[in-house]
Amino acid sequence: MVAKTRYFVIVSLLVLGVGLGTGLVAYYVGFPAGAFTRAGGPEELQYVPRTATVVAYANVNEIMASELRQKLRRAMPIQENGQQELEERTGIHLETDIDRVVACLNPDPDAGRTGNGMVLARGRFNETKIESLMREHGAQVEDYRGKRLIAGAGDLAPVGDVGKHEFALAFLEPGLVALGSTKLVRAAIDLHQTGDNPQAGLQSVTGNEELMNLVHSLEDGNAWAVGRFDALQSQARLPQEVSSRLPAITWFAVSGHVNGGLRGTVRAEARDEEAANNLRDVVRGFLALGKMQSGGRPEILAMMQSLELTGTGKTVAVSFTVPAEIFDIISNGLPKKPAAQ
Repeated sequence: MVAKTRYFVIVSLLVLGVGLGTGLVAYYVGFPAGAFTRAGGPEELQYVPRTATVVAYANVNEIMASELRQKLRRAMPIQENGQQELEERTGIHLETDIDRVVACLNPDPDAGRTGNGMVLARGRFNETKIESLMREHGAQVEDYRGKRLIAGAGDLAPVGDVGKHEFALAFLEPGLVALGSTKLVRAAIDLHQTGDNPQAGLQSVTGNEELMNLVHSLEDGNAWAVGRFDALQSQARLPQEVSSRLPAITWFAVSGHVNGGLRGTVRAEARDEEAANNLRDVVRGFLALGKMQSGGRPEILAMMQSLELTGTGKTVAVSFTVPAEIFDIISNGLPKKPAAQ
């Protein structure tokens, strides 16, 4: 493995840790990275059903303006087709209209490959324009508990193989839109209208003590996601020979801060202490290999030495720092675009 390729792989593995958290948002609205919330959790969580297995928050303004995102965009130009498709079909422009988003995943065996997903976005929206544009793409409008629910067929949805009217959009309040599976958008409207009402079968994810304990334990940063590891594993549909080798992890939590570089923590809750010890052994092996592969470069070695394995009992955590210089190495090692004639 050549040096620049080795650096790219090392950094990519670290970025992937935070990417697990942002991946859900990227999957539904088509952007490559996100920024996540304060330790206490965003207020939009009150509109996420208690049964959600993965939740994430993104401060879109902060991440889109970050030096790191601009640097990666120059170094690794990405076809942001998801952003363009979202704007064409819903009239929502990711970078100018949205300030922050909350996303959730609630796997549903009847919902197809994509499961049940929803994004709650805060920002500035032209509701009339958005509804008109979605109607042009075949959406139908219905009244649901006093809210205009704009439901579209599968070819309207930004992603996935969902069926007819399995994608919907509704404005819960001025500046707050819910979009995703029709089932979850209706649930968000229910919670917005009545709040938590366990007697009526309505309760938000804020009542899920186990999940919210993870949210509250996160350090301050602009990126986080928490959830059940088995939910991600089932959505990935990994081959049996791969999934059978994965550690016995029950919950995960990823937090990070994106600015000129990247720093964060990846934490896993194992099934038991034996599984946690096995996972620590695996992580120690990767850390040792990474330090051996640093190639004598001070900036790479500094990054590898910043990796710290912690945790007791069933908890395993790794903190890391990726300095801005690492992304300069990536940029310099990639082929340059030919100059325009």
